[in-house]
Amino acid sequence: MRLLVIADYQVDFVDGSLGFPGADKLENKICDSVKDYDAYVMTLDTHDKSYLNTVEGRYLPVEHCISGTKGHELYGKVKELEKGALKIFTKNTFPSLDLANWLKDNPYDEIDLCGLVSNICVISNAIMVKSALPNAKIRILKDLTDSFDKVLEQKAFDVLRGLHIEVK
Repeated sequence: MRLLVIADYQVDFVDGSLGFPGADKLENKICDSVKDYDAYVMTLDTHDKSYLNTVEGRYLPVEHCISGTKGHELYGKVKELEKGALKIFTKNTFPSLDLANWLKDNPYDEIDLCGLVSNICVISNAIMVKSALPNAKIRILKDLTDSFDKVLEQKAFDVLRGLHIEVK
């Protein structure tokens, strides 16, 4: 069984407070890709008004993905995929422990990841998936993920390859 994980394709990461040029170009590709999978799940970066007082907020002092705001919503047509998602995991940090725990009880043979941001949430969730299902084929769909920092993105891809996670 094949599963697609769509990580944090939210307004604030596309054209909101942490948006960057080119992130919007993933929208149609992500929407078109779901038909190739048995199921898909989504993660949502989710913070509250106290975000700036968290460890992440001290290192990244930009309010984003505040629950209940437009920036927290899925971006564009990807929002329409919400109703077909097998599960949606809200998370208050980069990776989703809930996703990993859920995968342990729902073992998929192949898991592909896409979304934003490749060198932050995509990489950290890929590592969680690897921890949950160490013998599954795990891939990052590099044409369906992006970063504001192309150098860090390439370094993240190198790290993932070293962990036996394919970057295709």
